[in-house]
Amino acid sequence: MTEKELLALLILQYTPNLGDGSIKKLLQHFGSATAVLEQKKSTLLKIDGIGEHKLKAFGDEEYHAFAKAELKFIQDNNINVCAFTDEQYPQRLKHCLDGPVLLFSRGNINWNNRRIISIVGTRKITTYGEHFIKKLIKDLAPLNPLIISGFAYGVDITTHKACIEHGLQNVGVLAHGLNQIYPKVHAKYMSDVEANGGFVTDFWSKSSFVHTNFLQRNRIIAGLSEATIVIESAEKGGSLVTADFANGYNRDVFAVPGRAEDKQSLGCNNLIKQQRANLMTSAADLIYILGWKLEQEQAPVIQKQLFVELTDEEKLVWRFLKGNGKELMDIIALNCKLPTYKIASILLQMELKGVIRPLPGKIFEII
Repeated sequence: MTEKELLALLILQYTPNLGDGSIKKLLQHFGSATAVLEQKKSTLLKIDGIGEHKLKAFGDEEYHAFAKAELKFIQDNNINVCAFTDEQYPQRLKHCLDGPVLLFSRGNINWNNRRIISIVGTRKITTYGEHFIKKLIKDLAPLNPLIISGFAYGVDITTHKACIEHGLQNVGVLAHGLNQIYPKVHAKYMSDVEANGGFVTDFWSKSSFVHTNFLQRNRIIAGLSEATIVIESAEKGGSLVTADFANGYNRDVFAVPGRAEDKQSLGCNNLIKQQRANLMTSAADLIYILGWKLEQEQAPVIQKQLFVELTDEEKLVWRFLKGNGKELMDIIALNCKLPTYKIASILLQMELKGVIRPLPGKIFEII
C-alpha cells in the first residue's frame, strides 16, 4: 500500500459518520480510497446507502490534518498497517461485515496459520480457571495454533503467559492505540508476546480510551478466530459479548462449565444451557468439533513398551484397536464402554504419545 493510499484511508476513517461499512462500500465501488476522495459528493450520493448525513463532513481539511498526524505516528513507530483491501488482511476477519477497514499491528504475526482460536473470560479468574487454561494450552501446543486474547487482567493475561511458556504464537487485541498499553502492569510481557506474535488494534494513537472501546475491540477478537472459548464469565460481561459476536459470525463457541452456585461460571453455564456454546471440558472437545488432527511428522516416536506409558483406559482402547484394526471413534467408545466425550480426550492423549494416529472420518488406528 502506498503512502498516498494509506493517507486517503486514514482521512476516510477519521471523517465523522462514515464508519467501516460505508468506507468498504465506497472502496468496492471506486477501487481505492484515493479514488473515493477524488469524487464529488453528488457522485458519492448515487451509491446505495450513502446519504447526505454520512457525507456531511466529507472533504473537510480539518480531518486531513488529523490523518497526516496519524500517518506520521505510524511511520515514526514502525507500525504495520493492513487495509481491508490488502491480500495479507486476515481472511476470517475480512468476512465480517463490521470488520475494521484498517488494522494496526506490531510484532511478528503469522495470519496464515490455519488454526486460530480466541480465549476470553473474566478478569476475576479463579484457581479453577487458571488451572484449566494452563492445561488447555499445554494440550494444544503440539497442534501449534495461534491464540488470540485481550491482554487484560484474569483470563487474558493467564492465556498469554501460558502461550509464552509453551512457545505458542499469541496476539493481544487492544482497546486503544499502539502508543500505550493497558493495564500498565502487563508491559513486562510485551517483548515476549511481540517476539512470537504481537498486538493489533483498530484504534488510533489519538483515540480516547473509554470503556466502550472494549466492546468494539471484542468484535475483532471473535472475527479473527475459528472458534472462541469462554473460560469463566459472570452472568454479564464482555466475554459474553465476544461470544455473541462469534455466534453472529457463524463461528464455533465453546464454554467451560462450572458449579451452579459459582458466580464466575454463570455466564458459561448459560451459554451452554441456551445452546449458544459447545460444552468444553478439555482440549479434546475443541479438537474433535473443529476436526483438527496432529500432523504425522509432529507425532513423537516412542518405544513399544506401551503399557508402561498408558493409563488403564488407554490400555483398554489400545487393546481394542490392536484386535480390531482401524475403527470409528463412536465404535471405539461403544466397545470400550466409555462415553464419547471421554473417548475423545483419551484418543487425543494417545495420539500425543504417538501410539495411535487419526484417519479421515474420525477413524483411528494404532501405530
